[in-house]
Amino acid sequence: VQLQAYGGGLVQAGDSLRLSCAASGRTFSTYNAAWFRRTPGKEREFVAAITYIGATTRIKDSVKGRFTISRDNGKNTIYLQMNRLKPEDTAIYYCAAANGGGITSEKYQYWGQGTQVTVSS
Repeated sequence: VQLQAYGGGLVQAGDSLRLSCAASGRTFSTYNAAWFRRTPGKEREFVAAITYIGATTRIKDSVKGRFTISRDNGKNTIYLQMNRLKPEDTAIYYCAAANGGGITSEKYQYWGQGTQVTVSS
């Protein structure tokens, strides 16, 4: 599975962005998926995860109520809708896929290249 994340950009606090992650491979619908993010000097952190059919999602507490993860297996794409963005959401966002998954990055075998999100105050 190859993943390509896009949709990042420079926005102001309070704005919204939707990140997309396009996957290649006909078996993508069998993989659980997630978004992680990394800021300079920090470890990559979990943001949101979704099961392979989209029945279950998990969201990081600090973004709960603002971020939503979803997927369209017909389009081999997962999404991260980010609303009411804050400067502390500034990071490189990565999508990932795995047979397993969860909130630990080590469980994910496939990674996209990352897309930069910058939120100005």
